Amino acid sequence: QVQLVESGGGLVQAGGSLRLSCAASGRTFSSYAMGWFRRAPGKEREFVATITWSGGNTYYADSVKGRFTISRDNAQNTVYLQMNSLKPEDTAVYYCAAQEDRYGTTSLRTSTKYPYWGQGTQVTVSS
Repeated sequence: QVQLVESGGGLVQAGGSLRLSCAASGRTFSSYAMGWFRRAPGKEREFVATITWSGGNTYYADSVKGRFTISRDNAQNTVYLQMNSLKPEDTAVYYCAAQEDRYGTTSLRTSTKYPYWGQGTQVTVSS
């Protein structure tokens, strides 16, 4: 089992920045790929970003590419999502998730392939 706890959400004006953190406990964090997903009001959960176990590979949704950066610190069992140039359409509940890093790129972008999830943190971007 892996337990995940997100933090760092809040209210920010358009153009601002936030840094989300996801602290993991339980099984060996460094063997898991980590992902960030979000769910906006009235919409389905969508992929935001993912990072492989070593941090050597990262992938982003087109909507956040160039604005968001995912990173991890395996010594601290933590994954981060730095969000810059935020837009009102980034408003959502953001979730971190973990999966064993052995299923390939497609799996990393697919929410149903992640067995472990945090409780989510609200990000609200005002215009």
